[in-house]
Amino acid sequence: MIRILIADDHAVVRRGIREILAGELAKTTFVEARNAREALDYAHKQSWEVIILDISMPGRSGIDILSELRQLRPKSPVLVLSMHPEEQFARRALRAGAAGYLTKDSVSEELVTAVRKLLTGGRYVSTALAERLAIELGKPDDKALHERLSDREFQILQLLASGKTVSEIAQDLAVSIKTVSTYRSRLLLKMAMKNNAELIGYAIRNHLVE
Repeated sequence: MIRILIADDHAVVRRGIREILAGELAKTTFVEARNAREALDYAHKQSWEVIILDISMPGRSGIDILSELRQLRPKSPVLVLSMHPEEQFARRALRAGAAGYLTKDSVSEELVTAVRKLLTGGRYVSTALAERLAIELGKPDDKALHERLSDREFQILQLLASGKTVSEIAQDLAVSIKTVSTYRSRLLLKMAMKNNAELIGYAIRNHLVE
């Protein structure tokens, strides 16, 4: 029996994933997690042949818990399925231990292909991302400014650039305003910028927000 854990905060997305995979994979059971906490709870309880993980969920994000999932279930491959374009989060997800990355606008056949690849012990990225990563291997190691940020700093950069205030971000991430302010100060320092306006301009120029 194939056991697949689907972690996404939108019921319609979870149902869609189930329907797509159930029609293609025999003898498969699905369990749904609505947030990061539930995903970790299910990972504690048992192993999974595949974990499908969203990035943007209330409270802790998928990126936040990815390393914990890998520690809990090192033999359970994680496929990150996100609304965010590959250039925003794919490298971070793969570095954090994901076995694959897909955007939610991918065709259903690609989701099935990705899950099957993970079930056989492989890894999966789109052809476009694979080509981009191959090209970058031949370039000097000159990281973009946002690539120097931690996952949480990068997440806060995106939220600030989307127009959210520090207090709104604190509420979204279930952390204190002081914590968000600390992260903001760190990313300003790392990126050699002075204020939110510079951060927003950078994020827009580098297509880090939609």
